[in-house]
Amino acid sequence: MDTDVLIVGAGPTGLALGIDLARRGVDALVVERAQGLFPGSRGKGIQPRTMEVFDDLGVLEAIRAAGGSYPVGMIWQDGKRVGEHQMFDPAEATEDSPYNEPCMVPQWRTQEILFARLRELGGRVDFGREVVSLEQDGEGVGVLCGSGGPVRARYAVAADGGRSTVRRALGIGMTGETVDPQPMLVADVRITGLDRDNWHVFPPSGEGEGFLAVCPLAGTEDFQVVARFPADAEVDVSLEGIRKTVAARSHLAPEDVTEVRWASDFRPRAALADAFRAGRVFLAGDAAHIHSPAGGQGLNTSVQDAYNLGWKLGAVLREGAGETLLSTYEEERRPIAADMLGLSTSVHRGETRRGEATRQLGLGYRDSSLTQETRTSPAPLQAGDRAPDGTLGGVRLFDAFRGPHWTLVAVGTQAPELPEAVRVVSGEDQPSYGKGLFLVRPDGYVGWAGETADTLPGYLTL
Repeated sequence: MDTDVLIVGAGPTGLALGIDLARRGVDALVVERAQGLFPGSRGKGIQPRTMEVFDDLGVLEAIRAAGGSYPVGMIWQDGKRVGEHQMFDPAEATEDSPYNEPCMVPQWRTQEILFARLRELGGRVDFGREVVSLEQDGEGVGVLCGSGGPVRARYAVAADGGRSTVRRALGIGMTGETVDPQPMLVADVRITGLDRDNWHVFPPSGEGEGFLAVCPLAGTEDFQVVARFPADAEVDVSLEGIRKTVAARSHLAPEDVTEVRWASDFRPRAALADAFRAGRVFLAGDAAHIHSPAGGQGLNTSVQDAYNLGWKLGAVLREGAGETLLSTYEEERRPIAADMLGLSTSVHRGETRRGEATRQLGLGYRDSSLTQETRTSPAPLQAGDRAPDGTLGGVRLFDAFRGPHWTLVAVGTQAPELPEAVRVVSGEDQPSYGKGLFLVRPDGYVGWAGETADTLPGYLTL
């Protein structure tokens, strides 16, 4: 074997997975067909649950320093400001949920931060290596790249985007729908004549026209331009084309758009892979689910795919866990992805506001085969739920969770003796948990909960 895990794609999904594996001592190689990291802002919203993931992966401080809060929307008409629009339902930080609102970070900057963290941990990314074929057997996966020679790994992960070469090589189909038949433009530009305190929205002024939105990208000098066009229109992504669109739909002059740094056109669609695994190959991120950008669910769901898969691969490759553990990746993540696709589509069509559901703090795995709730009368926090933050016995719980280990939270209950690899935090009172024992998985979800530890040793051998 050349490596334990081959990750195809150096987007947020592949880089996050590489980080999680590297900190677990798993040898992983990331290959990326492009010559460098993605240059655009496409996925710019980091949701609160992903902020918690980034806290654990050691990049939260850099993410928060690089980004900022979303600005208030400003509605324009005939060159005048006519009203404000709240893009997100407000939410206050609490002890159990310290990251209360999305953080705006352009995707290219998020990837730079993840890449730096991966390299800090000794991880590798080979750019300019495009996968052209893939074969697997009972022992591993052989991948042929267009340059750099073949690679053989024990497992492979397709994190190579919505047009995934690996997914197609596996013969896995995608089922979905067009969310909006009208094509859209998204571009990172430099603009003069607009303040950076607002997300500027220009509604259509005439029949057949589409909206224009211009959002200042936190931590940069750029604005992200988003525009919708009629179904039969050709979208011009050149500097002159974008200048024409901006000038036609706003009070700005063409020359106010001084530079285009990245631009793309697309038709929003939602699609879900028919399977997230084929043998020793897993699908993650856009290779497994394609979202409308509305609501900021795509990048976040993708990073959490990696977070779910990373600890399971680490357990099998380094801790002697049975390979059946890997079957729970699809079992847990595919239903979540399906739900988030529905949410993204609903937000895109104006049926759902960006609020509690889009923050992803309520997602969990209560129905998973890895979840054991042994209490006869469980409290609101149950096995399968996200483990909240808070303080217990003078210890901040997120500090205790940080790292690749399991954690036992013992509230008002005697903690049993456990393997040294399980960290124990105990105390008499924790309102977000209630009384009992809570075994928190490496990805921050309660795997097992009980009033006594009678069945806990058996769970730990799963």
